[in-house]
Amino acid sequence: MQEAKQHFSELIRAVQADGPQFVTKHGEQVAVVLDILDYRRMRGAELVDFKDFLASAPDLSVLEIERSTAPAREVDFE
Repeated sequence: MQEAKQHFSELIRAVQADGPQFVTKHGEQVAVVLDILDYRRMRGAELVDFKDFLASAPDLSVLEIERSTAPAREVDFE
């Protein structure tokens, strides 16, 4: 991990040129760094921008929502 931190830009270049790169800690694989396109393919869907996600919500103004006009109930606090 320390080497990955020190050579992060080289790690990213290796990912783009050679594919996924494994990161080890004390000789044990703990993470994998992969190209964003590979990640998106694995997820099976494109990541959607949050603003676009909200804009794609259905128009709720067409719903007919009725609310009671009765006053709220009283609550006794003892």
